[in-house]
Formats: sequence, structure tokens, C-alpha cells
Amino acid sequence: MVTSPSRPVRAARFGVAAATAAALLAIASPAQAANGTIGVRETVCADSLFVRTDPGGAWMGTLYAGQTFLVQGPRSGGYIYGFAYGHVNRNGWVQDGWFC
Repeated sequence: MVTSPSRPVRAARFGVAAATAAALLAIASPAQAANGTIGVRETVCADSLFVRTDPGGAWMGTLYAGQTFLVQGPRSGGYIYGFAYGHVNRNGWVQDGWFC
């Protein structure tokens, strides 16, 4: 016959499980990134951000955290057009929502 744990043991297990879940959510949550503001030179918050020829198009460079992108617009399908500074140093499209 299987017996269930006593109430204090169940409460302790629940407390440990809740604390573990809260800790994992705090660690696993992405940084709060923002959409680009047209006319603003934004700082990249993502570890890396591909610069593309078109929205979702061919890769032409990568911006890394701390590098900048002058948002010029327009927006299209979750991407935004602008000028990628740094070693990319040209106009292109990046996925919007990865700026600090």
C-alpha cells in the first residue's frame, strides 16, 4: 500500500518547487529589449543580430551586443531598415525588438 507524504512534507516540496520555478524564470527570461525608434541610433541588446539585404533576406553582416544601428524605417514583417555601424557599416534590415 502506498501512502502519501504528510502535509508538512508536501508543503515543503511545494515551497522548494515554487522557489525553483521562480529562479528559473528569472534566469531564463530574455532581457527586456525594445523596438527601434525611427530617427534614433539604437544600441543592440541581443548577443548577435543579423543584418540582411531584405526583411528575412540574405545575411550581409552581424551586429553584436553594444554595437549601434540607426533606425531609419520602414518596418516590414518584424524587421526594420536602417544603417548598421561598426564593421558592417552599411544599410540593411534587422529583426526589430532587440534594442536596449
